[in-house]
Amino acid sequence: MKLAQKVAIGYIRAKIHLTALVSEKKAAAIAFDVFCTPVRKSHRKLPKIFEKGEKLTFELERITIRGHRWNAGGERKILIVHGFESSSKNFDRYILPLTQKGFQVLAFDAPAHGRSGGKQVNLPLYTRMLLSVVKNYGPFAGYLGHSFGGLALAHLVEKIPHDINTRLVLIAPATETTSAIESFFAFLQLDTALRKPFDDLIIEKGGVPAAHYSVRRAIKHIHARILWIHDEEDEITSLADALKVRDDNHSQLEFVITKGLGHRRIYKDNQVVKRVVEFLGV
Repeated sequence: MKLAQKVAIGYIRAKIHLTALVSEKKAAAIAFDVFCTPVRKSHRKLPKIFEKGEKLTFELERITIRGHRWNAGGERKILIVHGFESSSKNFDRYILPLTQKGFQVLAFDAPAHGRSGGKQVNLPLYTRMLLSVVKNYGPFAGYLGHSFGGLALAHLVEKIPHDINTRLVLIAPATETTSAIESFFAFLQLDTALRKPFDDLIIEKGGVPAAHYSVRRAIKHIHARILWIHDEEDEITSLADALKVRDDNHSQLEFVITKGLGHRRIYKDNQVVKRVVEFLGV
């Protein structure tokens, strides 16, 4: 971790702790804002294949959402969904092989990510964005999501028409939001007394508790064929949470465990790319 990041984290931690001395509710609100605000943002140029893509733009709740479409004439469509502090450009290696199989491929940057507008993102907002994408550019034959994007896709697909012919790829999805919150509290060393007002805020904003934002819960309402790929050494999304879903024995779920790829290298691995493209292309 760079010195500037350490200083910033120290400042945030101190601000939350000091605010909690006056009001735990206000401290929890600050923590929630931090939880929903991406810090890292890549300024790397778009890969060349993006130059061949058609630029797409639409407005969502006063936020400009930007994305790309390739092979607009393809009858079957694939939607690629990135994770937290990531962007669509990180999935460039999937575009060519999918278009070569005849797919129309679309990918958008989430609010506060990539070239889209906004300062924050949360799961309800991300899901609403994806619902707008489906309404404006769908329907889709298949979906590919990584990390937070996988969680968002699960909540999208359970809400829209689909069947066993629909294909859903989840790569290292953020399986349980409750686990993400626990990791966030541990990372910032937040007082456990803030957890209840933090959870209350989630209910206030979304109408449901944090436990509702769960791939394990959502997958019970998903009839699509699912390919789930997770690494043993994932340091961000819990393999233990993922294994609970595997052990639920869903008949339409194919589970693959890799080793040594971690959380971010996994979706860039050549063998993973090949497996995903083959699965989507069937």
